[in-house]
Amino acid sequence: MAAKEILGKHLPTVAILVIAAVIAWAAIIVLRNMPPFTIAMATGPEGSAYYQYGQRYREELAKAGVDVRLVTTAGSPENIALLQDPRSGVSVGFIRGGTAGASASRELESLGAVSYQPLWLFHKRELLLADGFMGLRGRKISIGPVDSGTQTLSLELLKRNRIDERVSELLNLAPEIAGEKLMGGEIDAMLTLNSWESPIVQTLLADDRIEITSFPRADAYVALYPYLNKVVVPRGVGNLAKDLPPADVVLLAPKASLVVRKDLHSAIQYLLLNAAVQIHSGPGIFQHAAQFPAAQSIDVPLSSEANRFYKSGPPFLQNYLPFWMVELVGRLLVLLIPVIGLLYPIIRFLPSFYDWLMRTKIFRLYGELRFLDDTISSPTERDTAAMIAKLDQLEEQADSLKLPAAYASMLYMLRNHIDLVRAKLQKRLTN
Repeated sequence: MAAKEILGKHLPTVAILVIAAVIAWAAIIVLRNMPPFTIAMATGPEGSAYYQYGQRYREELAKAGVDVRLVTTAGSPENIALLQDPRSGVSVGFIRGGTAGASASRELESLGAVSYQPLWLFHKRELLLADGFMGLRGRKISIGPVDSGTQTLSLELLKRNRIDERVSELLNLAPEIAGEKLMGGEIDAMLTLNSWESPIVQTLLADDRIEITSFPRADAYVALYPYLNKVVVPRGVGNLAKDLPPADVVLLAPKASLVVRKDLHSAIQYLLLNAAVQIHSGPGIFQHAAQFPAAQSIDVPLSSEANRFYKSGPPFLQNYLPFWMVELVGRLLVLLIPVIGLLYPIIRFLPSFYDWLMRTKIFRLYGELRFLDDTISSPTERDTAAMIAKLDQLEEQADSLKLPAAYASMLYMLRNHIDLVRAKLQKRLTN
């Protein structure tokens, strides 16, 4: 009985503590899984298309309060290595199609294709290349820096044409250095994976000493390497006054993808996807408006967030609230369902339980009073003094009860019934 009385006395406090504990637990779960405000992005060499994209992503995410630290690399192969290494701190980066292997697809996810990355083959005008790579035998060729995307793709395509370091001089030069040497006549040709907007590409296109090679067998390359695409540089687009290039040029172009680690927070993924729309959706030489970003998983699968984004757009609340608040509201809603499911029956049951506890205090005394009343009515019971003492004890217990005002009528009724039993006992004594 003592335990019930203690519980009844402190029930409101216990209920408040239980609810506070549940809310605190929910808050800890939510806050522990809040998105980061700093991420690292693997780009490419300074001046490359990937690096320029990275600068624009940094600007876009800064508007949401997220700091993007750019990590310059040699290109896609190094980007993949950094993304696969959890100790690197890199959680997002650019990779070109055909670079990632099976191990990358187990650890990484794609946010979609974001642009074409054409393979440009520039050469001296006096060097006649009738069929793409076929005229490069015995020449000095820059194939891009070591471990860069340009180098890996160039070596693969040159190998297909039976061109290697035994028949040609293959140089690992950065695009800017290779361009200078090509315009200075020190090398015969250069390969570079770069965007149309790249300064070195624009410089070489406008130089009448340099020509760009077309790939007439582009369809064959696309068939052999499904990650490649065929794109066209229109005649005269480099310099209309000089009609450069003098004819349409067919290029091979893998697509660049924005790739993240699987453990990158979903809110950050949505920010990156929103930024991708702002950065890559405009029209260009090789793409029409809204062609990119695209829901294409070239080497690694699309993340679930990317799938939802391309099907339904960004979360509704992102149009009105900061990204961290959207995440907070979303997680609270997810947690509130089980919390409400747990608290609702408890809260609904508490008033009934409290009422039962209060009534139990009175009913217990009623039980003892009834037993005493039956004892008084028994013709065999003669211990009147004991009955009077017991009745006095019941009255004292009734007077000491601490009950809310809502139960005052029951308490008064109990005292009235005690008086009735006392009167019955006094009547017995006078007879």
